[in-house]
Amino acid sequence: MQAKTDPLATHAAEVFKLAGEVARRYFRGRLDVEFKADESPVTQADREVETVARNYLLKHFPDHGIFGEEHGIEGADRDHMWIIDPIDGTRSFLSGQPLFGFLLGHLEHGEADFAVVGIPTLNEVLTGRKGKGATLNGQPVRVSRQKALDQSVLYINEGEKIYRHHPEIFSSLLNAGQTRRLAYDCYPHMLVAMGHVDAVIDYDLQPYDYLPVSTVVSASGGIMTDWQGNALGVKSGTKATITAATQELHAELLALVSG
Repeated sequence: MQAKTDPLATHAAEVFKLAGEVARRYFRGRLDVEFKADESPVTQADREVETVARNYLLKHFPDHGIFGEEHGIEGADRDHMWIIDPIDGTRSFLSGQPLFGFLLGHLEHGEADFAVVGIPTLNEVLTGRKGKGATLNGQPVRVSRQKALDQSVLYINEGEKIYRHHPEIFSSLLNAGQTRRLAYDCYPHMLVAMGHVDAVIDYDLQPYDYLPVSTVVSASGGIMTDWQGNALGVKSGTKATITAATQELHAELLALVSG
């Protein structure tokens, strides 16, 4: 995590600890699964993790707003706002796949300035602070220096959605990069932040998906935008995203999805 003198980091670490305990208690256990209007699944674990996180934040930051995936927005007009995705990757979670995440971001005047992306099953905590770098369990991390798409490690998230809506782009992605993997959720983006993966193409994300992730990616030296190259914000709406380690790699991927 960041330095202990950073109150946001100190409290975020405690929130992740509490959220992780709840998530691990339900993981690979019996789950009651419901489907929301957009056909995305939700379980009692999603709701309980968010409740635990919200209760902690409301106690310690009573003048801050909160925007959570499962329980909506409180205090939308406040200068400080927390954004929560309790289980990023509910389909992974309910199918026993361990690479789901807990996402927590902080916004000041609508601008993301701090975030934690935690992987409860791995006990990995990635923290990003605008202008102050990113860490993994307290140790600094940084993106790779890869500039060429044809030499890169590329992850394609939500491949079936990309194929359904943009088959030509999906076909091009399957022939891009030196190594490519099909994947889901936040962890591929964190692998970019750690320098193991060079780029991730993602699709159909909401602010609680991309804002905490993009904060960590940016703090580690990387770039995350939508498919038009626009910066990501709380009012961006549903977005397809590009995460890249370098400007040069980002430009190549932007040209690919635009073409």
